[in-house]
Amino acid sequence: MSGTAGVACKFHPDATLIEDYRAGDQICSECGLVVGDRVIDVGSEWRTFSSESGGEDKSRVGGAENTLLGSSDLSTIIGPGTGGASFSADGKAMYNNRPTVSSSDRTLMNAFRTISNMSDRINLPRTIIDRANNLFKMVSDGKNLKGRANDAIAAACLYIACRQEGVPRTFKEIVAVSTISKKEIGRCFKLILKAHDTSVDLITTGDFMSRFCGTLSLARDVQKAATCIAKKAVDLDIVPGRSPISVAAAAIYMASQASDDKRTQREIADIAGVADVTIRQSYKLLLTRATELFPQDFKFTTPIENLPQN
Repeated sequence: MSGTAGVACKFHPDATLIEDYRAGDQICSECGLVVGDRVIDVGSEWRTFSSESGGEDKSRVGGAENTLLGSSDLSTIIGPGTGGASFSADGKAMYNNRPTVSSSDRTLMNAFRTISNMSDRINLPRTIIDRANNLFKMVSDGKNLKGRANDAIAAACLYIACRQEGVPRTFKEIVAVSTISKKEIGRCFKLILKAHDTSVDLITTGDFMSRFCGTLSLARDVQKAATCIAKKAVDLDIVPGRSPISVAAAAIYMASQASDDKRTQREIADIAGVADVTIRQSYKLLLTRATELFPQDFKFTTPIENLPQN
């Protein structure tokens, strides 16, 4: 029961109105006068006749609207005819199902599905999926990447969205959940940045440190030491030209080897997506100035002079 602004019983203006959604009426609770009709039912629009659903079926009348699609997801399908009027004189069907979704919308729908599938496989949140979808829509409307595979563009958009949202993923992680080569995704990535004036922040060792250490199940003090080692190495320009991913991996290896929670280069390489030799080369650069890199309160299980030399 509720009152409705602007509608009241002329005999009992202060009386509460009863809303009968089945009949679409508003009735005065004092005298029963119908003071309004054609009330809009704001309840659920579904019906169910299934005994298994507990009297409530969540099947909707249509899918959620996607504002990125030109046709707003609205489509019509004509079912097969059964009467005589459904067929011409020669026996052919008068009404056939014709595609009601434009080719551009179909391309977008396929790309959005690809982005969603890739995101699900590496547990990315909805905010990143939405950003990647918007980016793909912008690229599609700009028509600057004609001739490139849509799957490659979708993968590049997902990579850019991750970096823009502050949770970057490596190219190898994106390649692992897509069907496109790293080289092709990299080309599309550069073309999108150039054609659409899209910017991404530079990746740093800190962007990957917590995720790599968490996946390796390393202790908190080891992660803290690895973060400090990587940051100081970059600040002191010990690892010029090395990628942040390889520096982060080498820092994790050094910190773990100095603790009682040791990890091999192979274990770290599998998580970071880099080669053993890449970690080894960066580690050798760090080892030359190891005494300057560790935090002062770090508790060594293995002294610096006893750390592996390669």
